[in-house]
Amino acid sequence: MSEKISSWQAVWLAMRSWRTASVSLLSFSSGLPLGLVWIAIPTWLARADVDIKIIGLFTLAQAPWSFKFLWSPLLDRYSLPVLPFGRKLGWTLFWQIGLLIATLLLGGVATHPDAIWIIGALTFAIAFASASQDIVVDAYAVEVLRPEEQGVAVGARTALYRAAMFVSGGAAITLAGLWSWPVVFVLIALLYVPFMLVTTLAPRPELDQTSAPMSLRAAVWEPFVSFLTKARALEILAFVVLYKLADNLAGALVRPFLVQIGFNDFDVGIATATIGLFATLLGTLLGGVLTTSMGLGHALWVFGILQIASNLGYVLIADIGVDRPLMYGAMAFESLTSGMGTGAFGVLLLRMTQKQFSATQYALFSSLFALPRILAGPVTGLAVDAMGWHDFFILTMVIGIPGMVLLQRFSPLGVRNPDMEALAAGDGLPITRRALALRALLGGLLGTALAACVAALLGAFRQLRAAPQESFDLWTPLAALIAPQGAAGWMELVGVLLFGALMALTTAAAAAAKARNQRR
Repeated sequence: MSEKISSWQAVWLAMRSWRTASVSLLSFSSGLPLGLVWIAIPTWLARADVDIKIIGLFTLAQAPWSFKFLWSPLLDRYSLPVLPFGRKLGWTLFWQIGLLIATLLLGGVATHPDAIWIIGALTFAIAFASASQDIVVDAYAVEVLRPEEQGVAVGARTALYRAAMFVSGGAAITLAGLWSWPVVFVLIALLYVPFMLVTTLAPRPELDQTSAPMSLRAAVWEPFVSFLTKARALEILAFVVLYKLADNLAGALVRPFLVQIGFNDFDVGIATATIGLFATLLGTLLGGVLTTSMGLGHALWVFGILQIASNLGYVLIADIGVDRPLMYGAMAFESLTSGMGTGAFGVLLLRMTQKQFSATQYALFSSLFALPRILAGPVTGLAVDAMGWHDFFILTMVIGIPGMVLLQRFSPLGVRNPDMEALAAGDGLPITRRALALRALLGGLLGTALAACVAALLGAFRQLRAAPQESFDLWTPLAALIAPQGAAGWMELVGVLLFGALMALTTAAAAAAKARNQRR
């Protein structure tokens, strides 16, 4: 009993911590540009009668968030001597200043929507500065938070991030209708000012008193090797991908599911945009707080089982049909448990990340975490078409089991907190640079082939959904990937090649880590 009281006391202390407050407030600064780029700018261009094909190209501005791990080693390696607030806080202030200037410039051209190249350049600049700010704010959270503060911080960060997206997205559209887009863009820009003050006053992490990676090569190579020296490292990475997979699959087509069952637009809107949103935020807050009191291992097990079981509500809806209380209850429970799982998972990401390489490792882990959400959409449509809604939601529950099996591997049931620092055993075999290069080449080729096959499969699924009377065609999207047409095609090819490069680096790093562990 005393252990539980002590845990809840730790939660209370975390809530009063300036470290937690500063990390949480900086997440609001991170969410502002996302709502602007994803929601407000496309709406403004549509209202200004810009060609829809041009507006579609603006979705490419989302690329920096997907590829931010590419330049994250630079932010681990270098600091800004002109901004003496430490590596992560100095970079945070730098990118906030960039976001302030770029958004003010956007307000300056808001009366000229015909200046599309200038608007496109500013939008991409905002996206790049935003992704870079995300890198250093996440890294700062890893470096500054104490273990007892991480759960509360994860919940607060999620809530404030989504609140910022609402302010710069939905609320900005409403205010633009009352005032004008130039005024709204200027107001959004000025919102960065108080968070720049937070950055300057935020506590410096202890790591700022130690040395950065000695070279850029070390900043790129060591984050992989150092993590892969940990016991069960590859299984942990697989768990990162699979833990939320069932949840992502079930949530990908919730709105079409409710419409096909027979619920009207009002019911669907209330369930997804109101009940679902608030339940997710509440669940994330609860998940973070309860993770501190329960222990990370217990929380991952309990919330993982709950978020799998929550899909039973959708199974009942598929069987019973239109039943508003059941639908609202199922949506609330599924969103609540999903948020709780996200809260515990956020704490896991913080504890997985090594402070010395916080920018690079967290950027990679968060990219892995987003992977199931990206892959879920095309696959779910075909699965529903093949088996129906009832069997599909049963399938999503079954798909959740492998993630729990992997959890048992590194955090067995009953263990309060998994040991994230234990080292794996080495094989005692030295490895040469030539052997490392060969393994990197093989890993890169296999990774590129795998990514190309997945991209082609997703393209074939999209074609089949658009024209179900046609046969399944894998070769057309594969040929389009090899010979891309247009910016979107080139972006997909770049993504495939980058995945291959990451696999090459990971394969070589795994071999180096195995040899290093034996020397230790």
